[in-house]
Amino acid sequence: MPKVETFNRDLVIEQVTNVFHDKGFNATSMQDIVDATGLNRSSIYNSFENKHNLFLECLKTYKSRSNNHLSDKLSTASNSLDAIALIFDVYIEEIIKNVHDKGCLIVNCASEMANHDVSITDFLFKNQSDMLTFLENLVSKGQKEQLINTNKSSKEYALYLYSSIQGFRMTGILISDKPELESIKNTIIQTLI
Repeated sequence: MPKVETFNRDLVIEQVTNVFHDKGFNATSMQDIVDATGLNRSSIYNSFENKHNLFLECLKTYKSRSNNHLSDKLSTASNSLDAIALIFDVYIEEIIKNVHDKGCLIVNCASEMANHDVSITDFLFKNQSDMLTFLENLVSKGQKEQLINTNKSSKEYALYLYSSIQGFRMTGILISDKPELESIKNTIIQTLI
C-alpha cells in the first residue's frame, strides 16, 4: 500500500522551486531540499522518487502559475497589440518588484540544461511551442486588425517576440531600471507597428 503524504505538497513544491530558482538544478543538493522543506529524505524520495522528478514538477507548477498570472493580466487588453505590450509590462512589474531577480526559472533551466536531459528538453520544447502558438495567434489577429504590420509573417513575428521575451527576461536579471526596461519594450513593440 502506498504511503500517504503527511505534508502540504503545494507548499513543498513552492519551497523547492525557490531553491532551484536560487541555485539552479545542478547546484541544488538533496540536503538543500531537506533544509528548505523540513522533510526527511525518505519522504522526498517516497513522494517524488528523485531530484529530477521533483524539478520537473517544480517547472510544471511554475509554468502553470506564470501562465495563469499572464492570462489574468491579458484579460484587460483592449486589442492584440495591447496584449503584446502587456506581456512585457508583466515582466517589467516582476523585475521591479524583485530587485534581486533571478530571472525566469524556465529561461534559466534552458540555459543550464537544454539538450542535456530528454525529459527537460521535451518540457522546454513544449513550453516554447505553446508560447510560439500563442504569440503567432496574437500577431495574426493584430495583422487582421491592421494594428501590426505585414512586413513579416505572423510566424516570423512570433519567433521575434519569443526571442525578445527570452532576452528581456535575461536582461532583467541585471537591469531593473524601469525607464530602461520600458525603452526596450517600446523598441520591440515599434518593430510591429
